[in-house]
Amino acid sequence: MQQRAFRPFSLPLSPAGTAVSLLFASAAAWGTDAAAASTQLASVEFDSLFLQQSDDGARIDTSRFSKGNVALPGGYRADLFVNDSWLGRAEVQLRQAESGGDAHVCFDRALLERVGVDLMKLSPEATARLEQGAEACVTLPSLIADATATFDNGEQRLDISVPQIALARAARGYVAPRYWDEGVTAARLQYSANAYHANSADVSSTQSYVGLNAGINVGAWRFRHNGSLTAGTQTGTHYQSVQTNLQRSIAPLKGQLTVGDAFTDGALFDSVGFRGVQVASDDRMYPESQRGYAPVVRGIANSNARVQVRQNGNLLYETTVAPGAFEIDDLYPTGYGGNLDVVITEADGSVRTSTVPFAAAVNALRPGVTRFSTTIGQYRNPSVESHPVLFQGTLQHGFTNLITGYGGFVMSAGYMAAQVGAALNTRFGAFGLDVTHASTHLDHEPDRRGQSLRLSYSKLVEPTNTNLSVAAYRYSSRGYLGLADAMALRDFDERNMSYAASGIQRGRLQVTVNQSLPARYGSFYVTGSTQNYWDRDGTDTQLQAGYNNSYKRLNYNLAISRQLDTGTGRWDNRVMLTLGIPLGAGAHAPYSSTTLQGGGSSSPTTATQTLSGTLGVDNAFSYGMNASYSHGGGASNNGSVGANAAYTSPLAAVSGSVSRSAHYTQGSVGISGGVVAYSGGVAFTPTMGDTLAIVEAKDAAGARIANGSGLRVDPWGHAIVSSLSPFASNQVEIDPKGLPINVELKSTQQSVAPTAGAVVRLRFDTENAGRAAILGISRADGQPVPFGAEVADAQGQGIGTVAQAGRIIARGLKSDTGRLVVSWGEGAGEQCAAEYALPKMDRKSTAYSVVETVCR
Repeated sequence: MQQRAFRPFSLPLSPAGTAVSLLFASAAAWGTDAAAASTQLASVEFDSLFLQQSDDGARIDTSRFSKGNVALPGGYRADLFVNDSWLGRAEVQLRQAESGGDAHVCFDRALLERVGVDLMKLSPEATARLEQGAEACVTLPSLIADATATFDNGEQRLDISVPQIALARAARGYVAPRYWDEGVTAARLQYSANAYHANSADVSSTQSYVGLNAGINVGAWRFRHNGSLTAGTQTGTHYQSVQTNLQRSIAPLKGQLTVGDAFTDGALFDSVGFRGVQVASDDRMYPESQRGYAPVVRGIANSNARVQVRQNGNLLYETTVAPGAFEIDDLYPTGYGGNLDVVITEADGSVRTSTVPFAAAVNALRPGVTRFSTTIGQYRNPSVESHPVLFQGTLQHGFTNLITGYGGFVMSAGYMAAQVGAALNTRFGAFGLDVTHASTHLDHEPDRRGQSLRLSYSKLVEPTNTNLSVAAYRYSSRGYLGLADAMALRDFDERNMSYAASGIQRGRLQVTVNQSLPARYGSFYVTGSTQNYWDRDGTDTQLQAGYNNSYKRLNYNLAISRQLDTGTGRWDNRVMLTLGIPLGAGAHAPYSSTTLQGGGSSSPTTATQTLSGTLGVDNAFSYGMNASYSHGGGASNNGSVGANAAYTSPLAAVSGSVSRSAHYTQGSVGISGGVVAYSGGVAFTPTMGDTLAIVEAKDAAGARIANGSGLRVDPWGHAIVSSLSPFASNQVEIDPKGLPINVELKSTQQSVAPTAGAVVRLRFDTENAGRAAILGISRADGQPVPFGAEVADAQGQGIGTVAQAGRIIARGLKSDTGRLVVSWGEGAGEQCAAEYALPKMDRKSTAYSVVETVCR
């Protein structure tokens, strides 16, 4: 029966790939374990009696399908997979076996070491075979029992299976430094801009912000500059350089060299800024299975508010958030310690601040692991005028599973501190205990000397699944000063100015708890801190807590916060209940959220209704609308309405918001993204991480990149894959679905292990294979040509194989018209020729043209 036009699956077939080869491949794999099929190709024999025969009894030759993807002898550069783990790329040699058949992969010492085989475990016979020289092709099964090596010619991939006992011991995920990719020479710029305007009480104010993270990569060196430009109606225009430095990885030390502006490691001492030279361990150089933190910032906004995150006087982050609870989880890792100050500016001009503790976890290391940091340079803090020389060194070492010892010192003009401590891993949890002695010299006041004792604790309580991630208590004597406090005091002292000593910390307790409750009971979190001071009464306590759960499609959340209102100088306690439910079941169904927020007797009660959702392919467009009403708290009743929208394009992400009430109007616009310039051109992206890959796929515009939501190849054949994991294996994959029918990807997946900050270049070769069509070929008597017949063009190049009913998926047709030769045997009567004429081609079409022709 003749089949009419149809649209087949979008499978990446080779020029000779056909429907019949898919049929035989499916038959061979049926009932076979997938893992075994990937490592061993068995000979198969097909009985042609089960296949549809032609009326004249023409023979169907299926012998060429008895082998799999046969590779020709020669040299190949292939991706190396050992026990399903990617180890990088390697040069491999294939030679024809003396017995004929498929070519074999040849192994020598270098390739065995690359695979990770422990050569000391080889048998004497196997070692003797390796000594035969390059003339002999030694196969892997002849060296190691039960080992296999399978080369995939289409994917240029070598799959190796080796028993674990024959491999050298290595941590999971380990990639040897010699296979790290330093990337290409490139210039990069990540930007985030936001403009915010508000009118309230006859006062109009406009603030704008541009955050820049620029850099240049040359070989192993990374030049980086991070800064922000702010402009305001009352404050004027100001540019602040957060840090500018030059970095590179040092593989033998498992560390990073930094020259310029940076921050000290806050694992032992508080993190401070410096300008100088630092050599410090980089835990990312260890595989993920051996790795020993910026925190998540949470808060509650009453309106379309501007949120700033600062650390040590530096502006790290600024954005506009919608009313309700917000979460910021993409801060740059500027240091491992140092509290974060969160400033929330509401649309009516009110300002609230809170502090997020930023402290390292318990300093426990694996046995034998050493972490170090050495810094020399100038103390850098925009809050003080003095910038003395700073020298800091720290050392941590894991002695056993139980004990980790650590210590360090800090020296600067008029200041010295030394610390010694230990971390214990016990079944009762991980404990850390250390003591620090500090001495501060002052010219106009008595010197200060004191000690600080810190006790930290961390544990996952398995019976209750309670994650006590940070629990730390610090007590400091009256004379103890940390480096930042000491530098501030010395700065005042050098200028012979009085200094309010009431801000010197005495005791501090901080706790972070995450608790998952039994099924259907949700979860809650608590983060808080309390501290008191010398020569000052009272205790500062900050608390954020929340409970999350759902009932059927209804989600509900209860959040509590305690923050400081800088306008009144009073603590602001708030409670917020949020109820959310999707309004529909579709992919773009809007989501309704209702919040009730209140505080003490002086705070108004606010009700807010929000409707949000996404639209478009890959949910590129998002929107939100909100209305709120406030009552009580000593203020007049007030209602407001607002809206916000955002669009993520292939080039950048843009956003905007507006709101209005009887007392204020507000509006904001924002744009963020990144651009990379390199020898292959210029590529754009809406999001950019520190380590990234540029995908080059000519003629593959619109193809989806599996590594990111909504990430696609741009019209110029580029795509940027952001946030690759440095020093680890990363898989980058292109989905060929949706490509024009005449474009083929020679490979759809590549692996790379970049160094930190690298811009790696991944070229996915594409081929315009010519026209592709479904041809229905019949003989002069109306009968279809025999099943399994070979089809070649006028130049003798094979373009496919005839399937059922005389159909062929022909690829590689170089012209719209031409002559094809069909052959199903060696005899003169077992060949015929067919003329074809294809319709005009739509270059963007993803469907096959269907043409009927007669073979004479």
